[in-house]
Amino acid sequence: MTTTLRPDGAEEAAANDGRTRRWHIMVNGHPVGGLRTTAWPRDGFCPGEISELEVTEGRHRGRGTVAALAAEEVLRSWGCTRVDVTVPAEAEAGLRLAHALGYTERMRNMAKPLTELPQLPPGLTDRRIGPDEYPHWEREAVANYRQELIDSGLGPDEATAKSENDHRRALPAGPDTPDTALRRLVDADGNVLGCVWVALRQDRLPDGRPLAWVMLVEVAPDQRGRGHGRTLMRVAERECLTAGVHDLGLNVFSDNDVAIALYESLGYRVTLRRLSKPLL
Repeated sequence: MTTTLRPDGAEEAAANDGRTRRWHIMVNGHPVGGLRTTAWPRDGFCPGEISELEVTEGRHRGRGTVAALAAEEVLRSWGCTRVDVTVPAEAEAGLRLAHALGYTERMRNMAKPLTELPQLPPGLTDRRIGPDEYPHWEREAVANYRQELIDSGLGPDEATAKSENDHRRALPAGPDTPDTALRRLVDADGNVLGCVWVALRQDRLPDGRPLAWVMLVEVAPDQRGRGHGRTLMRVAERECLTAGVHDLGLNVFSDNDVAIALYESLGYRVTLRRLSKPLL
């Protein structure tokens, strides 16, 4: 039997200047599922994504594997140099397929329902990052995120472009961007211990409730190992509850064992895994 892809409608524009297309998975001319390919051309590189992969007929026959390989060929023809897939935490079969195809976990999403307003440790307070502080904070945030992307496997040019573009889209009005919390943690002497950035209405859950997102949590280098990361997460949770948002999510790089352990101890659980592989 021959497994192929057939277009399910015309190619469309995707968010952030991308291109996307939905495909039927065909076996001997008969539809047995579908998937979507998406690409985001950038200067010097082009990341791609395979999503919505589902085999509805004849599972466990290798059709998903062949379809994913065919989708990689589509993305390669679009000029993509890397392909990403996202796998829900409960989709063990999907995770096994991704690993079998050579994908490596790069990042995971975690989330937590918020109930009680947390208190900060004695002697610590938080304050807003205002217009005067923002330019310096932004330069550091862009540079640090770029380095994290490089450490996770992205090339320097791709990491630079992604870091700059992501910050530009997320903070179009800087510290005055609506539904944004930019906070510094300070001690009783006014020393800055770290900062946290929260998008208070980043997305919506299936039932319509708003989902906030931790975009950045950073402890000052000379203050690490003192529990301030935990306190900054409490600041983030307080900002959410004060704004009437009761669900908070975050991304964490999969090799950051210290951060993952912190988030798990605070009650965050994995909801999604993002895996990648280069297209040679």
